[in-house]
Amino acid sequence: MNVIISGATKGIGWAIAEKFAAEGANLALCARNEEDLKTCKASLEERFPKIEVLCKTCDVSKKEEVWAFADFVLSHWKKIDGLINNAGVFLPGAIHEEEEGALEKQINTNLYSAYHLTRRLLPTMMAAKAGHIFNMCSIASKVAYPNGGSYSISKFALLGFSKVLREELKEQGIKVTAILPGATWSNSWAGVDLPESRLMQAKDIAKAVWSAYQMEPSAVVEEIIIRPQLGDL
Repeated sequence: MNVIISGATKGIGWAIAEKFAAEGANLALCARNEEDLKTCKASLEERFPKIEVLCKTCDVSKKEEVWAFADFVLSHWKKIDGLINNAGVFLPGAIHEEEEGALEKQINTNLYSAYHLTRRLLPTMMAAKAGHIFNMCSIASKVAYPNGGSYSISKFALLGFSKVLREELKEQGIKVTAILPGATWSNSWAGVDLPESRLMQAKDIAKAVWSAYQMEPSAVVEEIIIRPQLGDL
């Protein structure tokens, strides 16, 4: 089982990496920070010595680096079982107040990264007529909220991308699932004065991804909406 995860060293991405490693998956991980990648690789290899962990630094907002990461993976693996487009950035602000370039930065990171990585890997997955693509959307993909601004725009677009992929790949044997989590503890919420129970744990998002992944080939979960028990913030 070979699984690729972007934005894999923190938050939800790291929780997914840990979960899939525990289930015996070989992993290919990317993130911007090389030291973070080295730390994560060492941790996974120590705890799960039977798996292979590939790592490469990548700024997913840059098309050339996304392609380089995909080509790096394909130079090692001839089969891709799972692709988890998790990398993203959140810049809060109302559209009329946010800094110039906020939309472009979030579109590049939250949407184009998934688009370019998926396109680069699809020929391999289509040749095998198998595989599962997960796109990390958000509750913001469904519901606009104050101060969501360009982040919501990018996440609405990512859900649209997921829907198009789902239609295009039905006959190819490739599953597509959109994950739409609400507020989850991650770096985006660092320093927030809230009880731990108010936000979701990243490990619960990872459990949901794994649950959808392990279904029989005849079934696919198209969307997973996960919210805090007390509702959105």
